[in-house]
Amino acid sequence: MAGREGGIRRAGLLGVLVALAAALAFFGITAVLGGYPPVARYGGAAWVFLLTWIITMPVLAPLLKARS
Repeated sequence: MAGREGGIRRAGLLGVLVALAAALAFFGITAVLGGYPPVARYGGAAWVFLLTWIITMPVLAPLLKARS
């Protein structure tokens, strides 16, 4: 049981890290390209973070549970 919970926690942490990396990449690309208002960059980065986290959690959890 502890291995299963540990896998889910690792999946949660890894999902947050992947989502944070995607959001930072989005923000960096929009900052380099320019021409976007700050609210679009911040809002877009938050949106990318949320969607990436939602998408990666169901994918990562079974993979990490199977390894533990």
